[in-house]
Amino acid sequence: MKENYALIFEKTLAELGKSGKRPRLLLHACCAPCSSACLESLARVFEITVYFYNPNISPEEEFSFREKELLRFLSEAGYSSVGVEAPAYDPAPFYALAAGREDLPEGGARCYDCYALRLEKTAEAARAGGYDYFTTTLSVSPYKNAAWLNELGLAAGEKYGVPYLCSDFKKKDGYKRSIELSKQYDLYRQDYCGCEFSRRARHGEDGA
Repeated sequence: MKENYALIFEKTLAELGKSGKRPRLLLHACCAPCSSACLESLARVFEITVYFYNPNISPEEEFSFREKELLRFLSEAGYSSVGVEAPAYDPAPFYALAAGREDLPEGGARCYDCYALRLEKTAEAARAGGYDYFTTTLSVSPYKNAAWLNELGLAAGEKYGVPYLCSDFKKKDGYKRSIELSKQYDLYRQDYCGCEFSRRARHGEDGA
């Protein structure tokens, strides 16, 4: 039976809201636009730290610019209480998993392992930081497989002993809201997922 991750998310937030507590959440994020609508949903319940871990992003200038845009959005949107953890740029783990699969189509096995890498690293950081939950903004994109993300998140959570917050942020107009907020704050919205292989596919480059 197909899981309704958006419904699971709403039920979890409702239960936490009744408790009167504000659990600490480590929120993996890939960019400002994806973070925008997610933060609206989460900030009313959680004490949030954004975890900007994306070794797939290429080139380094793109990585740095997305990080700066995320910080600008948090400041201009009034998320002064939201912290940020941003590990230094290191694409080596991504290229190791992508080796031999550079020509696979977007949304395939290479992407699956990229999601797994980032979610496992977030779970590890969540355990190290004593967080109550962790999750990712990736499901806000209509191009990301929410079932994969939640299955991988739950597995990483079990491995590291930190509950994964199931979600499908694109639902209930989440993606539409992210576009609205991007326009409101004049956010940079990249036209490729992040890695050089998705950029090649998007721009018709041959990689030479």
